[in-house]
Amino acid sequence: MISLQHFNFNTKKVLIRVDFNVPLDDRFKVTDATRIEAAKPTIDKILNDGGSVILMSHLGRPKGVEQQYSLQHIIPTAEAILGHKIHFASDCIGAVAESASNNLKQGEILLLENLRFYPEEEKGDVAFAQKLASLGDFYVNDAFGTAHRAHASTTIIAQFFKQSKCFGLLLAKEIESIEKVLKNSEKPVVAILGGSKVSSKITVIENILDKVNHMIIGGGMTFTFIKALGGQIGNSICEDDKLELAIEILNQAKQKGVQIHLPVDVIAADAFSNDANTQIVDVNQIPAGWQGLDAGPKSLEIFKRIVLDAKTILWNGPLGVFEMESFAKGTIELGNYIGESTANGAFSLVGGGDSVSAVKQFGLEPKMSYVSTGGGAMLEMLEGRVLPGIAAIID
Repeated sequence: MISLQHFNFNTKKVLIRVDFNVPLDDRFKVTDATRIEAAKPTIDKILNDGGSVILMSHLGRPKGVEQQYSLQHIIPTAEAILGHKIHFASDCIGAVAESASNNLKQGEILLLENLRFYPEEEKGDVAFAQKLASLGDFYVNDAFGTAHRAHASTTIIAQFFKQSKCFGLLLAKEIESIEKVLKNSEKPVVAILGGSKVSSKITVIENILDKVNHMIIGGGMTFTFIKALGGQIGNSICEDDKLELAIEILNQAKQKGVQIHLPVDVIAADAFSNDANTQIVDVNQIPAGWQGLDAGPKSLEIFKRIVLDAKTILWNGPLGVFEMESFAKGTIELGNYIGESTANGAFSLVGGGDSVSAVKQFGLEPKMSYVSTGGGAMLEMLEGRVLPGIAAIID
C-alpha cells in the first residue's frame, strides 16, 4: 500500500483531502470532532517532515455558496486539535486560493473553503480538479468517508499527481482494517449485521458469506427472516417483498457451512415508544398489535457465547432501537461482549452509521480494535467493490 510513511515531505506543499464534514450546532460550534482528530496523525507527519499542508474538504450539502456551510466555522476546533494556527482561504480555487497557497511557509496549514460550493466537485469535473491540483505539489487522500465517490477532490485530482500521491494514515488504516476482516482474518470470524432492512445489506451478506463462520442477524431485519420461516411477527417491521430472498440467504449460508443466528426472543412493545408496555416473547410468537424492538435475554446469552469464542468480529448495525432507553440493552450488551472478546485478543471492526453512533453514545469505542469513520464507504468495501478514491491512488 502506498502510504505516507514511504515519503519525506520536506519543503513540499501537500494537498490533503480530509473529511471535515463534522456536525455543527445552531451556533456553528463543532459537536463531534472525531473526524478532525482522525486526520491529525497525517497532518503531523507532513509538518514534522518540514512540509506545509493545504486542507480541502466539504461540509454538508450546500446549494451553491451558503455561509452556514463555511469551513470557517470549524477553525477554532481544528486549531485546538492540531495545535497550529490555520490560515483560511475564502475560496477553494482561483486567485484567492492561489495567493494563499503561494504565501504558505514550511510548517504552516491552509484550509480551503468548502469544495461543494462548486457543483463541479460532485460532478467530478476535470477542469475543477486541475485548478485544485495546481495549489500543491503532492496529493494525499485521507478521506475514507468520501472514498466511494468519484468526486473531483477525491478521485479525479489524482491523475495530476502521477508519482506524487499516496494514502493518508487514516485511509490506510481503514483499508487495512477491512482487509483484516475480508482477506486476512483469523477464524472463527463472526459478522453481526443489524439495522432495519435486509435490502440495504443483501450485497454485504452475499459478499461476506465466504469469509465468515457465524453471522448474527439482529435489529429490524430479523423479522423478515422470521416471517419467511413461518413465524408470527405481530406489527414488527418487515420487508414482505424480501421473504424469498431471506430463505435464499439461509440456504446459501447452509451450503457454505456458515451458521446464521437469529434472535430466539425479543423485547416486544405495544407501541413504537420509549414509554410503551413491554414483554419478553419468543421471536416467532409476537402477539398481534405488538412489535419486536430489541433482542431478548435468551438471544443475548447465545450471542455472547459466539462473540466470546470469535477471533475476528465485524459489527455493522444495532440489535434494537437503541435510541430509546427501553430498547438499548441488546446493543449495549453486544458492545460489551465484543469489548471483552477484543480484550481477550480478538480483532473487532465496527462500522456503519448506527453502530458507530451506538459505540460512541455508550462509551464503548475504546473497547473496540477499530471504529470506521466512513459508513457508506465501508459498506461498499464490504460488498466487494473497489472504491474510486482508493483506485485513483493505486493507479
